[in-house]
Amino acid sequence: MDGSKPWYLSRTVWASLVTVAAAVGGLMGRSVGLAEQMLLTDALLQIVTAVSGVVAVMGRFAATAKIS
Repeated sequence: MDGSKPWYLSRTVWASLVTVAAAVGGLMGRSVGLAEQMLLTDALLQIVTAVSGVVAVMGRFAATAKIS
């Protein structure tokens, strides 16, 4: 692997978390299909990406030093 990225931007991490949540839901009587898991993974990743962008912009506005 050449580049790196934060763990929260990893599709693999989110897909794994959704799979674990679906398994726990299955134990509790909730059924989640593979298609729904994929949609949920995509939605969560988009939300996390949007939130991280907003946090980055807010951080830049709150910064006290200028960018060189």
